[in-house]
Amino acid sequence: MTPNHLVKPITILLVEDNPGDADLAREALDSGKLSNNLHVVDDGEKAMAFLRRGPGYENAPRPDLVLLDLNLPRKDGREVLSEIKSDPELRSIPVVILTTSQAEEDVYRSYNLHANCYITKPIDLNQFLHVVRSIENFWLSIVVLPPNGDRR
Repeated sequence: MTPNHLVKPITILLVEDNPGDADLAREALDSGKLSNNLHVVDDGEKAMAFLRRGPGYENAPRPDLVLLDLNLPRKDGREVLSEIKSDPELRSIPVVILTTSQAEEDVYRSYNLHANCYITKPIDLNQFLHVVRSIENFWLSIVVLPPNGDRR
């Protein structure tokens, strides 16, 4: 096992339109065990521009993990998930749905669109921080992520 300080930082794309939730996620990840580079976009169109290195994101790194809210402006998270998983260049990136929706239809549809995980955001601040740290612990410490050919 390679010591954490020798491992390149994990690149995470957080797609979240609620600034408070984005700040909480940043705080939880900053206080975590592993080094990460967190990038935040606040709508679905920006998410796809980031992932495809479109205008304004030409130098964006390829994320190792995407944390995706479902209820987003301009292009909702379901559309973003569908585009990611239908794109041969992007489909290997794990996508964790992190949303307030508890609707069975959203859970079912997300997994049908090949989400890697579905987590409902807790309302309680401490629980939210715990959930984000759990995501970090599982996805960044336990799971072997696909090789990221464009790590810089």
